[in-house]
Amino acid sequence: MRKIILFVLGVVLLVGAIFGAKFIIDSKEPPETKIRKTVKTVFVDTVKNSTVPILIPANGNLIAKHRVELYAEVQGVFEFSAKPFRAGQVYKKGQALIKIDALEYRASVQSAKSDLYNQITAIMPDLRLDYPEVYPKWQNYLNGFNIDKAVPPLPKSETDKERFFINGRGINTVYYDVKNLEERLVKYRITAPFDGVLIEALVTEGTLIRSGQKLGEFIDPDVYELQVAIAKEYADLLQEGESVLLTNNKKTQNYTGTVSRINASIDQATQTVSVFIEVRDSSLKEGMYLKANIEAKKVENAIAIDRSLVNDDNEMFVVKDTILGGIKIQPIYFSDKQVVVKGIPDGEVILAKQISGAYKGMLVKVVSDGLSKSEKNSESNSGLEALGQ
Repeated sequence: MRKIILFVLGVVLLVGAIFGAKFIIDSKEPPETKIRKTVKTVFVDTVKNSTVPILIPANGNLIAKHRVELYAEVQGVFEFSAKPFRAGQVYKKGQALIKIDALEYRASVQSAKSDLYNQITAIMPDLRLDYPEVYPKWQNYLNGFNIDKAVPPLPKSETDKERFFINGRGINTVYYDVKNLEERLVKYRITAPFDGVLIEALVTEGTLIRSGQKLGEFIDPDVYELQVAIAKEYADLLQEGESVLLTNNKKTQNYTGTVSRINASIDQATQTVSVFIEVRDSSLKEGMYLKANIEAKKVENAIAIDRSLVNDDNEMFVVKDTILGGIKIQPIYFSDKQVVVKGIPDGEVILAKQISGAYKGMLVKVVSDGLSKSEKNSESNSGLEALGQ
């Protein structure tokens, strides 16, 4: 009986708890939900189409336009130089860069000259008897022959008989052998082809130089070239003689260069064209890193805006009576930060800076123009550094 009573009490309590809880829940009034309307602040700009120059950015290292790699064509001991043969040494045009000891070789050249003189002397009696009309000019040739100077050209043969006689005695063969030796003797002395600076010296006085050995490098420090790679689609937009603005890596100095030549071949690996920009300035050094802005073309009735303002569907937001709307645009050129677009009417109000979570029909609050007049002018003058999409 006791268990039955406890069981009945438990069921009653459980049922009462369920109904009590339901009564409490039903009697509770739900709180009123207040909808908060968020209005984001945006910066805008008024569109004014104009002519936008497309600037192709490129970079590279300076290389001297006039440079000579010095190699030895003969063998001998480095005997003399007009100045100490060291890197950084300045030479004037015609000064001796390297003079190799040529005493032994010069003696063989003198011997060959003497042999030529003797052979011409040996035919003089025959010329006097058989060809008296040509004898005087050959006699004058011998009188002007100086073994210590370069061999003068042989007298020109006026008749076939004279030519056959001279060739038959081997005079021409000996003469050209001597001239060949003289030309090789010149190679024992290397002179500066222009005013310049020695930027590399691999030998010193007293060094034994071998044929084919590299001796150093010599450049003209007044004229440099900057080789840059341009995408192939811009190659037909460039012309020789165009001015190019160059800046150093820290953008502290500006230089003006000129497109000197454009390679007609396209690099198959990178699909780029090499463009060479000539620049002159006393502060430039070979190997200096420079950045170039090459003006490829000018786009009419366009503006340059931040690249983030254009979505993948070539649309961007416009502001109409504090409500965001969309407009279809025509992108022309893209860069890392900006894009040149067409198709936006003058006077249209567009976003100057992208906002997160933007959508069409969104209510916004306009603060002011995103760009001041000075910034607009600066942007218009600098143009767009376009790389292509």
